[in-house]
Amino acid sequence: MSNDVRKGVQERYGAIATVSGSCCGPVERAAAAGASGCCSSADAIGVANGYSPDDLSTAPDGANLGLGCGNPTAIGSLQPGETVLDLGSGAGFDCFIAARKVGPGGRVIGLDMTPQMLERARVNAERGGFGNVEFVEGFIESIPLPDASVDVVISNCVINLSIDKPQVFREVARVLKPGGRMYVSDLVLSRPLPRFLRKSAALYTACVAGAMTRQDYLAAIESAGLAETRVVSEQAYALDLMTADPSLARLARLARILPPLRRRMETVVSLSVAAFRPRSCL
Repeated sequence: MSNDVRKGVQERYGAIATVSGSCCGPVERAAAAGASGCCSSADAIGVANGYSPDDLSTAPDGANLGLGCGNPTAIGSLQPGETVLDLGSGAGFDCFIAARKVGPGGRVIGLDMTPQMLERARVNAERGGFGNVEFVEGFIESIPLPDASVDVVISNCVINLSIDKPQVFREVARVLKPGGRMYVSDLVLSRPLPRFLRKSAALYTACVAGAMTRQDYLAAIESAGLAETRVVSEQAYALDLMTADPSLARLARLARILPPLRRRMETVVSLSVAAFRPRSCL
């Protein structure tokens, strides 16, 4: 990942993580979600992304920042005793849900490159008493874990932020045990965005401008050596959910009143995918 892009992503998520209080930061979702207060708004977005009220109550206050585009922990069944790796773990929301599913005999590792997010996640883990969760600093293109060391890899709307997505999937294949599973939710494109949107740094850090086409995304998974790739769910990413970043929120508001722009923005798709590492060597 280029230094400029990485720095922009770190700055954006660092700013979200360091907003005072235990609420949801500068996530402008209350009006779109029809809820008052940013925490209730993040919960509404969580429900829209497939989380149950029970899931939402599992995580400590301040863990759900309302930034995902799906629910990777719901795609497949996590089993007690498994080791789970969450790529781009943020404030730890999906890690805490996974921790309950794998139980005290399991282990959950959250990987993030933003120090402020890691600090917030560790505070959340301590507050919630999650002794089976740890957070590690690093890059998803170079996962700081041994080969064949985890049972499951999850990720929620993060891989699209990397400009070397095929390398991310190669790393996933490397760290998964033979027979291990990958469950990811991400934003992809049904067709390429126009150049003026692709070149927007603000839209890149908001998970849109850097998204791959659906076809290329699935091909990158297969090329990494993962198998049995399966699209679990796929739906247009509603304009009302494009509010996690001020620039994206402004663009979404414009798209509601400008049909040509709306058609272009409707190419953004929320995709949930499952894949497996073959039991034979890659």
